[in-house]
Amino acid sequence: MGLLAVGCAARRKEGKLTRPFGNLHPALLACVFCRKNDDCPNKYGEKKTNEKWNITVHYYCLLMSSGIWQRGKEEEGVYGFLIEDIRKEVNRASKLKCSICKKTGASIGCVASRCKRSYHFPCGLQRECIFQFTGNFASFCWKHRPVQIITSNNYRDSMPCTICLEFIEPIPTYSILRSPCCKNAWFHRDCLQVQAINAGVFFFRCTICNNSDIFQKEMLRMGIHIPEKDASWELEENAYQELLQHYEHCDVRRCRCKEGRDYNEPDSKWEIKRCQCCGSSGTHLACSSLRSWEQNWECLECRGILYNSEDFQKAKKHSLPNTNNVGITDCLLEESSPKLPRQSPGAQQKDLLRQGSKYRRDISTIIMELGFQIKKKTKRLWINKANIWNSALDVFRNQNFNPSHTIEVAYVNESDNFGREHPGSKQEFLSLLMQHLENSPVFEGSLSKNLSLNSRALEENLYYEAGKILAISLVHGGPSPGFFSKTLFNCLVYGPENTQPILDDVSDFDVAQMIIRVNTATNVADLNSVVNECYNYLELIGCLRIITSLSDKYRLAEDILVYHVIKRVQAPFESFKQGLKTLGVLEKIQTYPEAFYSIFCHKPENLSAKVLSDLFTVCTLSDVQALGFWNSYLQAVEDGKSAITMEDLLIFATGCNSIPPAGFKPTPSIECLHMDFPIGNKCNNCLALPITNTYQEFQENMDFAIRNTLRLEKEESSHYFGH
Repeated sequence: MGLLAVGCAARRKEGKLTRPFGNLHPALLACVFCRKNDDCPNKYGEKKTNEKWNITVHYYCLLMSSGIWQRGKEEEGVYGFLIEDIRKEVNRASKLKCSICKKTGASIGCVASRCKRSYHFPCGLQRECIFQFTGNFASFCWKHRPVQIITSNNYRDSMPCTICLEFIEPIPTYSILRSPCCKNAWFHRDCLQVQAINAGVFFFRCTICNNSDIFQKEMLRMGIHIPEKDASWELEENAYQELLQHYEHCDVRRCRCKEGRDYNEPDSKWEIKRCQCCGSSGTHLACSSLRSWEQNWECLECRGILYNSEDFQKAKKHSLPNTNNVGITDCLLEESSPKLPRQSPGAQQKDLLRQGSKYRRDISTIIMELGFQIKKKTKRLWINKANIWNSALDVFRNQNFNPSHTIEVAYVNESDNFGREHPGSKQEFLSLLMQHLENSPVFEGSLSKNLSLNSRALEENLYYEAGKILAISLVHGGPSPGFFSKTLFNCLVYGPENTQPILDDVSDFDVAQMIIRVNTATNVADLNSVVNECYNYLELIGCLRIITSLSDKYRLAEDILVYHVIKRVQAPFESFKQGLKTLGVLEKIQTYPEAFYSIFCHKPENLSAKVLSDLFTVCTLSDVQALGFWNSYLQAVEDGKSAITMEDLLIFATGCNSIPPAGFKPTPSIECLHMDFPIGNKCNNCLALPITNTYQEFQENMDFAIRNTLRLEKEESSHYFGH
């Protein structure tokens, strides 16, 4: 029965719903699954009645039922579940007896293998079962439910729940949970659930450190439902109305307006202009000698802060744009983030006021927002693993391919006469594409790469495809590039005309030597000698100039540099930029340059034992000794006492050598099985650990299996890299 829960992965829509109840009060109508009349949204989800078909359900009862999935649109049936499917599921459940109340109608089954327990949703809550409102919407009975593993308990005294402040024993149980990011933060399960429902996915976070990503993943694993809706306080009518009122008062020392400081006449010299930094001070245009409303104006307090700041003092008068000097006006005019389908009226204005600085955003949050546009409709990609790059190009160039559809990968082998296909890991597929892209003729350079000028790549439109593939990889949960030069990144964000390349951007040895000779010329004769030697080349690229003084060398070197790095690749750059617009990625890069710079121009940080320990979760009750061996093994790998690396271990389990910016989906997990060697399931990001008698045997088996598996995979893919 547990396997039927896999079909529930599409059940995540939670909009604002109407409830047609007809003549009967909803409390008098029983849920067709649990047969309770209770209308308690916090416990059972919203109760809804389809008057036409006389069907009443609790949302959670419907959502967690093991044999049904959402096949319709939001407005069809009940919450998108078709009426005929609901009836079939009710009929199926009528033959199953609840393991708790012993009555029929138990539509929910434990997903643990070989577990035959079934139960109603309210009965499961009463018996402390765990329901995961994410992924496959799995449910676990009281014997197989996930637990929080605490290696040592250093808490002797009671500690307060950080929500209700009532003291509790700091021991993880069903009703007591600990924060994964703050080890001294403990909660009542009920307190967390109420907070999650009120805050919604966009505001639910650790009460101590404000972390949302790690915190939400752990709470979802432990059965806390985090609805995809705006926070309850965001939905209050006119909640931000006072913030939307414009400040209209002249605060300069000597106001010259005869009508008074509060007088405001638009389109005249007596129009009030607000401080562009704080917005809480103002002046009449005439009182501060402003010629037009468009002129910038800062109040005395903000001006003192800005002009005395270290960044301002260091900045040059005509410095190029960078991530540290984005205008404050731009920050205030940020467009709202795409939470989008469920934004209430006026949300755009509220976002404008509450976002603050537009470039100081967490990259995982930004990519998560981009991921909201991914539709649940699945597009299966048949990929020849022996030639992934060309196979992927064929798929992405197909006119029927839609980058906003969910990607599912299936590997095929052309030499297989039976045409068999094997399920593949989407993140592994995207990781292999990114590796090929880094070493493709589209880019040039060693570590920090710029676009190349390759006539064949230009003819085959590979620059556009490269940008498109990069955008698809980011939004669909693939790895980040990490190999862009700062110059290429600045060209994308600020435009080539506002970017100054450096000598390190030149990968052509002869051109680099020419620029060095020009820069190091000590007199006009030496400089003319270089120009004469390179006359034909300088004439060809339009950089030939008459040398009249030694200072001309700086302009000449700059002209050669700009031509070679920027002007020469203008056509590839425009094509690449168009491809990067796929799924709105380029627009986000230009909006949040500081966040994207960290993943475009820098490789991910090295993996550590702690990072992997926190990354992999324990799904079910496992062998305690094997888990202890696992932690010791991670430390041995980090200390170089193993034949493999941290990256090898992550590749073995997930197919990726680094953690994608959007994180892994599903979350990597470990389980312990009675076997001799570990097994990595890259499709589910699951690592099965062997159960051994000694740690030495555990490490030897882990090293042997991982090392040889990766070696065989590398040999099999050698033909792919040849392409």
